[in-house]
Amino acid sequence: MSSAIVISVMIALVVVLLVIGAPSKPMRFIGQSAVKLGIGILFLFFLNVFGGAIGLHIPINFFTVVVAGFLGVFGVASLSAIHLFLLP
Repeated sequence: MSSAIVISVMIALVVVLLVIGAPSKPMRFIGQSAVKLGIGILFLFFLNVFGGAIGLHIPINFFTVVVAGFLGVFGVASLSAIHLFLLP
């Protein structure tokens, strides 16, 4: 898809939500989930930057981002432990 189509769909969605109104409960859940996933990406990025000195690299994919985002520091620690102790 071209970027013009994606941008026009996003603008149309915003206009529809402004005209019709969005239910607050699902939108709040989607917003909080997006923030948690963003934090998970940042956790994994900084783990890869600082863990590179000891050979620790966790790939940033959907599963690891969900674990790191929703479990927080404990999720990152568990992913690191799995990488260090279970994977060769």
